Amino acid sequence: MTSHEIDYQIYGEEMQYVEIELDPQEAVVAEAGSFMMMDNGIAMDTIFGDGSNQNQGVMGKLFSAGKRLLTGESLFMTVFLNQYHAKRKVSFASPYPGKIVPIDLTEYGGRFICQKDAFLCAAKGVTVGIEFSRKLGRGLFGGEGFIMQKLEGDGMAFVHAGGTLARKELAQGETLKVDTGCIVGFTQNVDYDIQFVGGIKNSIFGGEGLFYATLTGPGIVYIQSLPFSRLAGRVWAAAPQGGGKSRDEGSILGGIGNLLDGDNRF
Repeated sequence: MTSHEIDYQIYGEEMQYVEIELDPQEAVVAEAGSFMMMDNGIAMDTIFGDGSNQNQGVMGKLFSAGKRLLTGESLFMTVFLNQYHAKRKVSFASPYPGKIVPIDLTEYGGRFICQKDAFLCAAKGVTVGIEFSRKLGRGLFGGEGFIMQKLEGDGMAFVHAGGTLARKELAQGETLKVDTGCIVGFTQNVDYDIQFVGGIKNSIFGGEGLFYATLTGPGIVYIQSLPFSRLAGRVWAAAPQGGGKSRDEGSILGGIGNLLDGDNRF
């Protein structure tokens, strides 16, 4: 096994975190900003890329880091190494309400494709690379663009899904139609494409976008009920606009609505 073999436990319901148990000299790599807490005896270090090719010299490190730039991520990742003589624990938190999904890459043929901001952390040795779309339509209208993340190796990886998680196992030739932003990830044999919604009324007044994704089996796909882009859009729409005033200010009905709304002290 080339990746470090780690044990883990996931806590929480809506706002989850994963606690990873490291044996002496075992390590885990994580996205910057996902760290929550750790026991004494664990050393934290910032590295180029994902740490899977740190012994390949300067060019190997630069290539690993450069791949991350294409996915819109930071050049750097953080590695947490247990330097203590006994088992130690380190925890990583989800960035917004949702579920943390454990992915055992050995069960999926050593490869898993996920959206660009889904990756949370993984055992050291797992490669966090890029997956280019070979289809023009998918790249232009698929919501994730031409590039998704590719997790490769034989260790454990953890990805994050917003809201409630749905796991679908597709049979050979079975197709699932999904909102493009709701895809978390899928196994390597799943065929991913986009399809026009169709119909003038659907396109103009449907409010669901012009395209949806089609995922065709065989394979396993993970779907999220609340993409971060959808959550951010709702927060932005409800935020006060123009000088800190709420959108109901100046309206008699809006004021009455606020009085009936409950606690408005803040």
